[in-house]
Amino acid sequence: MNPTRDCGRRIEDLSDYLDTGTSEDSEHIDHCPQCQARLAGLRSLHAAALDLMDDDVAAAGADDSGWLDGMLANLRLETRAGRSIPLSGDPGDVLTETEGAVIALVRNVGDALGGVLIGRCRLDGEVGVPGAPVDVNINVSARYGYPLPAMAGELREAVRAELEVHTELNIAAVNVAFTDMRAPLPAADPVERGDQ
Repeated sequence: MNPTRDCGRRIEDLSDYLDTGTSEDSEHIDHCPQCQARLAGLRSLHAAALDLMDDDVAAAGADDSGWLDGMLANLRLETRAGRSIPLSGDPGDVLTETEGAVIALVRNVGDALGGVLIGRCRLDGEVGVPGAPVDVNINVSARYGYPLPAMAGELREAVRAELEVHTELNIAAVNVAFTDMRAPLPAADPVERGDQ
């Protein structure tokens, strides 16, 4: 089996599965790393879409649909298995993890931080060569009002720590580029906060 071959499940089918929790192909979806990475990306995209609605960005004009289309296209690209990354094991074992799984891990780290939405993520370097230096390049959409240098530092540290636990990559650098700013969250209504 070719590790870089796509499993053939469409984003639309996975979106339906995410919405309903059922599918004729649920056994495959539940155990396929590509499908699981795509579902994680769809969850992130869903959260971003809710963010956009909260910000009333959808009413701002046609540019938003371009951003969303780009996000969907990037999700399709990144959730392919990609290159195989070797892992050490017992003699005779051939253990690998996929580039797509590592990128999904980076996205999960970003999802856990406030104010961060991971856009594009790339592993630059010879990931198939053990010990070769690898740069992690991350494009980020940030929420206005968060201090960008601190946010970048926190994201770099969190990504590096997570990759050190779950991969054997030699991370030379984690590069963060802020490529978009989102509107601040609207102030809560005093009645909603419980202030009277």
